[in-house]
Amino acid sequence: MQATTYLAGDLGGTKTLLAIYSDQNGKLKQEHVQRYVSAEWTSLESMLKHFLQTSPDTNGTPQTSCFAVAGPVKNRAAELTNLGWSISQESLQQSAGLERVELVNDFAVLIYGLPHFSDSQQITLQAGSGLDSEGSQAERGPVAILGAGTGLGMARGLPSKTGLIALPSEGGHREFAPRCNDEWALVQWLKRDLSLERISVERVVSGTGLGHVMNWMLQQAENATHPLQEKAKAWRYNTPDQPGYHDLPASTCQYAQAGDSIANAAMTLWLSAYGAAAGDLALQELCTGGLWIGGGTAEKNQAGLKSIHFLNSLRQKGRFKPFLEGLTVRAVIDPGAGLFSAACRARELAESSGTLT
Repeated sequence: MQATTYLAGDLGGTKTLLAIYSDQNGKLKQEHVQRYVSAEWTSLESMLKHFLQTSPDTNGTPQTSCFAVAGPVKNRAAELTNLGWSISQESLQQSAGLERVELVNDFAVLIYGLPHFSDSQQITLQAGSGLDSEGSQAERGPVAILGAGTGLGMARGLPSKTGLIALPSEGGHREFAPRCNDEWALVQWLKRDLSLERISVERVVSGTGLGHVMNWMLQQAENATHPLQEKAKAWRYNTPDQPGYHDLPASTCQYAQAGDSIANAAMTLWLSAYGAAAGDLALQELCTGGLWIGGGTAEKNQAGLKSIHFLNSLRQKGRFKPFLEGLTVRAVIDPGAGLFSAACRARELAESSGTLT
């Protein structure tokens, strides 16, 4: 008997991943995956046509698909402005001959993968009381996820009879609230340096934010001879596609691991701010079903996410500290989690016979 297959995509400004998954006794197996340089294609439709034509057909052509899109999805459509792509569910259905297509924000899509991640795709940061593993998903309650990458992604998952309903968020753009003198000084410096009237959370809590924190520390007179000074300038005045660019956040992590005191201080401040943002989200969503950490920095900073700097800041919310101590907190460490989660959603759509769209 031929296995049912699903088409999944993870669409970004730099690269796009397309894959076919099959259902093997309730578990999703990746049968074929192709990586594309997004800018080399005039449209997703042309890329998708090539993918389907060149994919092995041992398991048949998938009829249901889900695409994770780097940007907001509105009225079943999305724009990837830096590529000049306009994408709609209807155009993809027609051009690829698919029965069902869904576009989902590329961070919110992780909600659909949470119930299905294997042990190798996640780590536990705080065991909590274990209540989020009892009963049905509806009985466990909402879930929430945030993740520092280029920016700060956030999403929530509301329980329903058919699983979790993913709701995207732009919570990373809410106001950053300093909790100590160092954070206050950082905010004032960022306002001047970036010529901004307000500082959002993701200006600090993101991969880019870690660069801002280190840059701020390097601006202080006592750190004028630090070996990362020139690299900080290369990061500050160049974009990633320019030859003079340097990845200051990555260097900060490396120097911290090597015992550099300034880089360690930057990491400590950053992890503390990250933990505080995670605790705020947990309270906002009352995510009794669990709190998750995702994003591009999770896999690379597992030790930091397990540290007291992150976890203590997450828990220290006054009267609600006991609630936060009882939450199970996990991190997604699979770099392919977005693609896998899109496949999970495609399977849900297929099993619902279209009633979820």
